[in-house]
Amino acid sequence: MTQYVYAGAGRWTSASADEQPGGLMRAEVGSGEWQLLSQGLPPKAEVRSILIHPDNPQIVFAGTHDGPYRSTNQGESWEKLDFPDPGMVVWCMSFHPEDPQVIYLGTAPAAIYRSDNGGDSWKRLSIVETCGAVNMGFPMRVIRLTIDPSQPKHIYAGLEVGGVIRSTDGGETWTDCTEDLVRLASMDHLKSQIGSDTDIEGMMDSHALTVSAAQPGTVFLATRMGLFRSPDQGNTWSDMEVGRFSPLTYARDVQVSPQDPNVLYAALSPAARSHDGSLYRSDNLGGSWTRFDHDVIPESTMMTIALNRQDDQVVYCATRGGQVFGTQDGGASWQETPLPEGLQDIYTLACG
Repeated sequence: MTQYVYAGAGRWTSASADEQPGGLMRAEVGSGEWQLLSQGLPPKAEVRSILIHPDNPQIVFAGTHDGPYRSTNQGESWEKLDFPDPGMVVWCMSFHPEDPQVIYLGTAPAAIYRSDNGGDSWKRLSIVETCGAVNMGFPMRVIRLTIDPSQPKHIYAGLEVGGVIRSTDGGETWTDCTEDLVRLASMDHLKSQIGSDTDIEGMMDSHALTVSAAQPGTVFLATRMGLFRSPDQGNTWSDMEVGRFSPLTYARDVQVSPQDPNVLYAALSPAARSHDGSLYRSDNLGGSWTRFDHDVIPESTMMTIALNRQDDQVVYCATRGGQVFGTQDGGASWQETPLPEGLQDIYTLACG
C-alpha cells in the first residue's frame, strides 16, 4: 500500500486564497508532488490535526474549523462526523494505545471529547479549570492530547494558554497539573508576556506533550519557554534546559519515536513567528540533544513533526511558512518538498 505524508494548514494566505478549496495536502513518501484533498471537506478547510489509523492507513481523520472528518480511502474523499457541538475547532486527536476504536479529541474553545466507536459518535467530557489560565486574544484550546502507553487510562492534555491537565480514569475526571508550572514561571528567565496581563504567559503556552513507555508517568512538555519534564504524572516539573544543546529554545512539538521509546524528537525555533527553525533528536529521553535536520534551510518557525509507525527511517517536519523536509534514510539525507505557494500556517503533519 502506498504511504503518504499529509500536511494541514490553518489558513490560506495567497492572493488567490478565495479560490482555494481547502487546506489539506497529500504526497507520496519520497515524492515532492502535492495533491490537494478536498472532496467532502468544507471549502478552504482549516486543518490543525491529522490522525492516521494505527492498523489501517486507509482510515484518516482530519480536525478542522468545522469539526472532525474521516476518510476511508487515504484522503480521496471525506465524511463529516456526527459531532455534538457545532462550531468547535478541532486542534488535536489521539487514539487509545490499545483500542483504536477509542479516540480522544481536543478543541477550541477548550473542551475534550471521546468516541468509543471509531468516530461515529462523540461524548463531551467534563474538564477542570487550571490555576494558570491566561486571558489572551483567542479562545483557550486543547492543543495536544497524549496517553501513557503503559497506563492507558492516564491521559494528559496541553492547553494553550493554560498549562496541563490530567485524567487517570480514561477521561471521566480531570485534575490540574499547572501549579508547579506557575512556580517555574516566577523565575526571571522563564517569564514571558506578549498578549496578556501576566508574565506567567510563556509557561502556560503549552504546544505539545508526550509520554514514553520507557518512563511510565513521565511527561515531556513543549512550551514557548522550552522543554520541561514531569517525573510524577504532572505533579512537579523541571526545565530540561534544552538551551545547553540548541541555540533555539522555543519548542513547538515533542514526540516519542514509535519504534524506540528512548528516542525523542523536538521542533525548536526562536519564536512563534521567526525566520529560523530546527529539528532535534535525543536518544536518551532528553538527557542530551543533537540537531537531526541538516543540509536544509528552514526559513520560518518549525511547527510540527511526523514520525512513521512502519519505518523509523522516515521522518518529516514542516515550518509555519510551508516548507516540508523529509528523510527516508534515518537523517543521512534530507529533501525539501515545499507546499504550493501561499499555503502557510502549517500546524500538523502525519505520515503513514
